[in-house]
Amino acid sequence: MERRNFIRLSAMAAIVPNVKMDFDLQDQEGFVVRKRKARNDKHLPFRGININDLKVSGKDSQGNFALFEYIGVEKTGPSFHVHFNQDEHFFVIEGEYKFRMGDEYFDLKAGDSIFLPRNIPHTWIQKSKKGRLIYMVSPAGSFEEFFEEVVNLKTPPSKEIIDALHTKHQMKTVGPPLQLK
Repeated sequence: MERRNFIRLSAMAAIVPNVKMDFDLQDQEGFVVRKRKARNDKHLPFRGININDLKVSGKDSQGNFALFEYIGVEKTGPSFHVHFNQDEHFFVIEGEYKFRMGDEYFDLKAGDSIFLPRNIPHTWIQKSKKGRLIYMVSPAGSFEEFFEEVVNLKTPPSKEIIDALHTKHQMKTVGPPLQLK
């Protein structure tokens, strides 16, 4: 055996047991979340009307990410905001959306995606009558808990309550939502 191949094989032999050991530590089992269902029945409607279903919890991914399905039935979107510790990736399944990232605007249609890095303010609005997005937040942080707290409010929240919730979950509102003209 040539020395070069011996070194490569020795290096692989040293790595492989560690990789196997990592898999041995994995205690999470796979799962299926059916259409129109949410992980652990955790429905987190946006503004009380739009479906915002958790599909993969941060608890499932050891905090690496949370995955949501958003089905919009009204033309709305979140305030212009910034995440201090999380990136977001949106994939448009159905409909049309306008995204704002910093000072730039992007029109997205079915099949398009956008990556919104942490520390850059962003927002979006649904332009079509119906819309559907899959989006991922990474790392998961306390994003699920933020939605749970908003959903559990008994009355529409004041600006002070929303600002406090954003701060608690490492976010900040920096402007109003987008409006369609």
